Amino acid sequence: MYNFDEVIERRNTDCAKWDIVKDEDMLPMWVADMDFRCPPEIIDALYRRVEHGVFGYAGAYHSYYTSTINWMKKRHNWEIELDWICSSPGIVPALDMLVRGLTHPGDEVIIQTPVYHPFFSVISNNHCKVVENELVLDGYRYMMDLDDLEKKLNPNVKLLILCSPHNPVGRVWTKNELIRLGELCLKHDVTVISDEIHSDLVFPGYEHQVYASISPELARKCVVCNAPSKTFNIAGIQASSIIIPDESIRREYQKIAKNTGLGLPNVFAITALQAAYDHGGEWLDELRIYLKDNFEYLQKYVREKIPTVNVISSEGTYLAWLDFRGLGIDDMELENLMKQEKLVLSPGRIFGNNGWGFQRINIGCPRAILIEGSHRLEKAVGKIK
Repeated sequence: MYNFDEVIERRNTDCAKWDIVKDEDMLPMWVADMDFRCPPEIIDALYRRVEHGVFGYAGAYHSYYTSTINWMKKRHNWEIELDWICSSPGIVPALDMLVRGLTHPGDEVIIQTPVYHPFFSVISNNHCKVVENELVLDGYRYMMDLDDLEKKLNPNVKLLILCSPHNPVGRVWTKNELIRLGELCLKHDVTVISDEIHSDLVFPGYEHQVYASISPELARKCVVCNAPSKTFNIAGIQASSIIIPDESIRREYQKIAKNTGLGLPNVFAITALQAAYDHGGEWLDELRIYLKDNFEYLQKYVREKIPTVNVISSEGTYLAWLDFRGLGIDDMELENLMKQEKLVLSPGRIFGNNGWGFQRINIGCPRAILIEGSHRLEKAVGKIK
């Protein structure tokens, strides 16, 4: 029903992904937004809102919360209360506010690397110490190293930021994995901030487990960050839901959100979120199949044409993690080869100490773009002597 093969020109639209790259011959497959038009129901709802012509301060947006509550129940079997939902223009600003509100300078915060690189800055910029609990690559799939995690859970650790599903390695954590992680964090009185922005984008055959839905005990010691932005490709509209079951944690977040003026959604965010969650389900179901097919195309192409490169097995998101360590070259040389072939990927080194030798590629694009990117990747690797 929906045409995900349509190639849409995004240059000259003030687009970070395409317009920051000044060379028009470059193919950007880096920034984590998709090249698909968002669902028509969202576009139609925004048209109607624009036609009203008055865009004052947002308020009394009960239906905004209702749409979020219904989506969480329908898609993730998690029943949440309206009072738990706080707003933020994005998950990164929310992470910053949470770290600021729940730690003191010198405290330690654990992240599981390689991981979404803003996690590092929201910790260090708030004068806390980054502690890396490195994931373990078991063949073509990453696993949590819970033995290492337990060793690092000392009294100075106040938070663990969980990426679920995981960006960039594509793991959809199982309920058992999350239970074991949660038990350790409860034992050491560590609050978990679960970034679940990719939770709707799991491949068919897999199921996302909301961390807080596992048990009341885990819910009382966590924050769940979610948004329709990745799901429906509306990141620029800036609508995120920060779901905090515990009143004391919620109070700390709301205090900082109020002081920074970031606690209210904008009028277009309200409209877009409601339309997405109320009417976007069919579009999303088709998208998930398309993304899985894209990943399988990339995996097959690399296996057959570039066997010295490994595509790490993925269970969700629209990001793929490529292992170039078998090429025998350093990261700077690898990045230079990509530039020569006009291909822009995300260098693995920005995701943590164990990201060296890897690159992240965005497969949330029409198949024609993925095919062209795969060809350029093959040419770049082929230049190695």
